Formats: sequence, C-alpha cells, structure tokens
Amino acid sequence: MPMAAAEIESLVKKALPDAEIKLVDTAGDNDHYSIAVTSAQFTGKSRVQQHKMVMDALGGNMGTKLHALAITTKTL
Repeated sequence: MPMAAAEIESLVKKALPDAEIKLVDTAGDNDHYSIAVTSAQFTGKSRVQQHKMVMDALGGNMGTKLHALAITTKTL
C-alpha cells in the first residue's frame, strides 16, 4: 500500500519540527513524490547530510511503502 502524503509530511515534521515542507505527488499515484524541505537544522550540513536527514525521517518506508522521492533541501 502506498504512503499517503500526510504520513510523509508528518514523519518529516516529527524529525525536523521547524521544517517548511512542499510535497508534490508527481505521478498522481501516491507512490512518486517530490519534496522540498527548508529547515534551520540543515545549517552547516552538506547537501548529502541534509538529504540523509530527510531519508532518516522516513524510517524504513523508502523502497517499501514509498517508491520514489526527489528531495530538495534548503536552510532557513
């Protein structure tokens, strides 16, 4: 069963409470998303570290409940 947008946003917000999130279902199938996350917690971190923080927030759902996620990150 695909992962709902609200669940993705909730998991990211739980890990990054100050995050501004823009989530788009790119294929209309609740399985392919694009997410833009802005957080002060990204300050001083490399782009790879920032993306890992978002992936870690999703737990083990990537590749199981969530098929594809394009990530964009920015600091506040």
